[in-house]
Amino acid sequence: MNETLPCMPVHRDSLLDPPAEYHQLREEQPLTRVRFPNGTTGWLVTRFEEGSQVFSDPRMSARRPRHDVPAEEGAEEAPFDPTFVMMDEPDHSLYRRLIAGRFTPKAVAQRLQPYLDRIVDEHLAAIAAGPDTFDLVEALALPVPCLVICELLGVPAADREGFHHATERMMDTGLSREERGAGAKWLIDYITTLVAAKRSSGDTEGLLADLIAIADEKDPILTEAQLVGMGVLLLFAGHDTTAAMLGLSALTLLTHPQQRRQFLDQPEKTRPAVEELLRYLTIVQFGLGRVALEDLEIGGERIRRGELVVVAMPTANRDPRAFDNPDTPDFDRRMTRHLAFGYGVHQCLGQNIARAELSTVLPRLFRRFPGLRLAVPADQVPMDTYGTNYAVKKLMVTR
Repeated sequence: MNETLPCMPVHRDSLLDPPAEYHQLREEQPLTRVRFPNGTTGWLVTRFEEGSQVFSDPRMSARRPRHDVPAEEGAEEAPFDPTFVMMDEPDHSLYRRLIAGRFTPKAVAQRLQPYLDRIVDEHLAAIAAGPDTFDLVEALALPVPCLVICELLGVPAADREGFHHATERMMDTGLSREERGAGAKWLIDYITTLVAAKRSSGDTEGLLADLIAIADEKDPILTEAQLVGMGVLLLFAGHDTTAAMLGLSALTLLTHPQQRRQFLDQPEKTRPAVEELLRYLTIVQFGLGRVALEDLEIGGERIRRGELVVVAMPTANRDPRAFDNPDTPDFDRRMTRHLAFGYGVHQCLGQNIARAELSTVLPRLFRRFPGLRLAVPADQVPMDTYGTNYAVKKLMVTR
């Protein structure tokens, strides 16, 4: 007999809050069986500790299908080789170590921070020379992360419009499989062509060149498909996520004057404020999934081998068991960890770059333009409710 199950909540009544249905689920059924947007069924986790267990338990596999695509299309595998993102241990750590050195706090501070400082100041100067009313996403939140990932990978910055458009298509769950596939194909073709060009020219600049050298060794650990897949993954994940966080963070500060004043008056608290924004906003709006490798128990529920378990990270990061007054951004919050970057061995590799970008862009923006304000009512700000990352589509502001 087919189960009649509730659908995964996706509709938001409030601009900066997760779907309201999550609150009741978190209090009454922290693990509940649901039907996901792709039509499959599985478990939805809405509490912080249970979510942490899902991400850290080695009996939960990272190899999973997409669960956020339209129901009529069924399960969907990644359109390119996702390399270490969908690997389990020990293979995952083996491949992750190939690039981890570029993402340490020290590497980010030494290699990327000077470049980040320069391009942020250049974009703020361009804003000051332009019209009083402008789209903050187009002028700052999107181009800065794009330029940073181009610098890191060794990708021509002139190509950023093309790969951002392809990324938007690939990650838009409101589009058909064919349309998403076209975006993925563009990115795959782009990285494939770039790899060939770097080999031909002997270009050794950037992380992509490092990966090419590994793939070209006598007994390579990295296949050509994995090389291209890793390049695609780093390119789209490296700019889309932080662009979404920058736009949402700016919107939060524009609509929370007390927090904005505190953010500007206490620069020594910039990093704690950034961590709180990451917790409060948590952009991965459909959560992240794992598949049970064997029967196990989480939160008092029996999970069967092969079942999909999805952690609703935005609501887990609003769990009152883990955070006092979680629905209010509190820049004085004492917090040991959150789930905005996941948890466990698969925690987001680029998190230190994201922190650096947020900690650089936001203070400089509001200090340069202390009178910055929304140019439209907050409820008229267009939001991306179909992308893998929840984001502001356009943020019209007046300086």
